[in-house]
Formats: sequence, structure tokens, C-alpha cells
Amino acid sequence: MMQPDLLSLPAPQYVAGVDEAGRGPLAGPVYAAAVILDPARGINGIADSKQLSARARQRLAAEIKTHALAWAVARVDNLEIDRINILNASLSAMVLAVESLKIPPQLALVDGAICPRLGCEARAVVRGDATVAAIGAASILAKVSRDEEMERMELEFPGYGFARHKGYPTAEHLAALARLGICAIHRRSFAPVRRQLARSETADGSHAG
Repeated sequence: MMQPDLLSLPAPQYVAGVDEAGRGPLAGPVYAAAVILDPARGINGIADSKQLSARARQRLAAEIKTHALAWAVARVDNLEIDRINILNASLSAMVLAVESLKIPPQLALVDGAICPRLGCEARAVVRGDATVAAIGAASILAKVSRDEEMERMELEFPGYGFARHKGYPTAEHLAALARLGICAIHRRSFAPVRRQLARSETADGSHAG
């Protein structure tokens, strides 16, 4: 089981774990979550969301929302991702999540090597989702929230398989992209989508000629 806090911290101090979900997909938003766990109410099974089954993530997300001192989830859509790039969009979502916490943290532990600019001290923790419980909790909330949105997008944009691959560049998704073209939630700045756009424009031009 992960340690509730990786660092030696003076008390009392509210520490938020921060993580994102959805940097790699070709479609949909990027999500981020921030979580301040209650040291008196441990939650068994928290781990990097990618290492958990969907059922385990759903169960843990419910426990985190019930028992955490504070939690928040934020998203940045594909249009903004295309405008400012995926790294900046991810950092922006993290800022929104931290700013939405009902308890302002004194410290934010952020998964990865880069910290967003926050109104509190922030420290990057590489592989933090697997070593810091609060970051693991944030990774679960971000992943569950994003997956739920992509499942809704399957109904709005049928045929792409969003409910299964969640927008990631799987063989199924790439085949659907070639067959159906892009839809409103595709990230046009991502290479496979750019290539499909170029093919579509070439085809339209040849038909027009």
C-alpha cells in the first residue's frame, strides 16, 4: 500500500495530490483532478489508475469522493488543446482543479516532471500516481470522469468506438477515422488527425477538379 505522504511535512498542512488523464488520445478533452485525502480515513487500494480495472476505479472514485477532505475535477476541451497544445492544456486543467478545491491546499504534489503555476507551493513527483496516495486518488478521479464523458460521446458520435478506446489511437479508432473522417471532438493538432484532414482535403480537391 502506498504511503499517504511521500514527503515529511509540517502539520497542520493540507496537501493536494494532482494528476491528469487524457493527454494521449486523438479525441475529447483532457481532465485533471485534485484531491486532499483525510489522514484519519485511509482508502485501501488506491494506485495508479492505469493499473486498475474499470470496476476498481469506479469503486475507489466513489470512496474518494465520500471520504476525502476535498476533491475537484476540471477539463479542457479539444478546441483549447488545439489552440494552446496538450501540455499547456493539461497544466491549465490542473490549475482549474486545484483552484476548485473547497479547501485551499498549502502544497500540491503533481504527478510528472512539470508543475503548473499555482497559488500554493507545488512539487513535481515523477511516478507520483504510483507512490503518493493523494496523487493516485487524483489519477483515479480524472480517469473515471474522462472515461464517463467519452462513453457519452459514443452516443453523440456513433461509429468511432469512443466507449471502448476512449479516443486513444487504437487500430479500431484509426480505422474509423479513415472510414468516417474527423468529428467535432477530434484534436486537429494531433498527427493522425492532421493526416486524415489532409487526405480529406486532397480528396475534395480532386473531386472538385
